[in-house]
Amino acid sequence: MDSPVLITNQNSLRENQARPEGVDVASHQGNVNWQSLDISFAYIKATEGIKYTNPYFISQYNGAYDAGLIRGAYHFARPNVSSGADQANHFIANGGEWIKDGRTLPGALDLEYNPYGVTNYGFSASEMVAWIHDFVDTYYAATTSYHTFWQYTSTGPGVGDHNKFNDGMAGLRRMATG
Repeated sequence: MDSPVLITNQNSLRENQARPEGVDVASHQGNVNWQSLDISFAYIKATEGIKYTNPYFISQYNGAYDAGLIRGAYHFARPNVSSGADQANHFIANGGEWIKDGRTLPGALDLEYNPYGVTNYGFSASEMVAWIHDFVDTYYAATTSYHTFWQYTSTGPGVGDHNKFNDGMAGLRRMATG
């Protein structure tokens, strides 16, 4: 007698996650094998500052979608090169637009220490807050959305940095729907 075979859909197993796992990737990850990752969502770097666009963005963004993931785009902030509004507009024009289709997350702003020089880009706390408001207000005016994510590690299995969403899969789907 043959043994019974249990066939599962990995996406259906993820539906019950209390804190869905995701990754964020950039051009240095190149072509990503999305099917090999045990994740529910992905953020893909679209832009940085006002001149850079990720040459892998389209393939990474569409690849995540084709693998059944909820996905979104992010912008790497460079507050010392231009206004928040200029960077938000560059992001929106190069992948940061948002489609309320249940599979696309609103754009995200990646604001880190300055890997290119002086800490906090030489900004005071109040200057940084004003820059962030300039970016977020511009992005919100164009998309009517903004949310927060938590990146908990820059190491781990698979590719990219690892992120958690604190409102379960149902909340993640609500966010992708608007």
